Amino acid sequence: MIAAACRLHGPGWTKDHGIVGDMRRVLVIGCPGAGKSTFARRLRDATGLPLYYLDMLWHKPDRTTITREEFDIRLQMILEQDEWIIDGNFARTLPMRLAYCDTVFFLDFPTGVCLEGVERRIGIKHEDMPWVEHEFDEEFRRYIIGFPTRRRPQMIAALDEAAARRDVRIRTFTSREELTQTLADIPSGFETGDGKEHGWRVHHVASMRHTGRHYE
Repeated sequence: MIAAACRLHGPGWTKDHGIVGDMRRVLVIGCPGAGKSTFARRLRDATGLPLYYLDMLWHKPDRTTITREEFDIRLQMILEQDEWIIDGNFARTLPMRLAYCDTVFFLDFPTGVCLEGVERRIGIKHEDMPWVEHEFDEEFRRYIIGFPTRRRPQMIAALDEAAARRDVRIRTFTSREELTQTLADIPSGFETGDGKEHGWRVHHVASMRHTGRHYE
């Protein structure tokens, strides 16, 4: 089980040349609406690690998507870099990402919490999506409701395998309160060893119609 993996705990974030602890390649995963992107942005701010959103990689502004082949090529280019935070699920490529990462943050929240999280995003521009959602798409709602039985077991199996085969550190959050406390414990915008403060950095791989989301 995931519990067998090395656990990271709230306090104890350490400054190491602008890096929190010794994290270099980080995955943030969990059901849509859990707050992955917010957490990933705070990690980016604290560490200076470049942040990549899989939704920005996969979706185009016109709500179509790139091909799977192109997605895989671009993702592989990111994975081969020395440092990154990758935000997103995309179950098909999770084993691929787990083969490269050293740390995983899994936001494992109840369905109701995730539905509320998505509802709060409606009508607001976010940097992790190339368009603004103006309504809660019914297909997307059903995807979230089905996540605990359809996607979560696959995710946990992949995490268990990664923890067994590699020295991957996994931290699971099960409540908003726990996540909020951990976010509060992460230092914001501290200076690196060269005295230059890291600003907010995000790496979008440029992407160039469909009425809603496609799920890779």
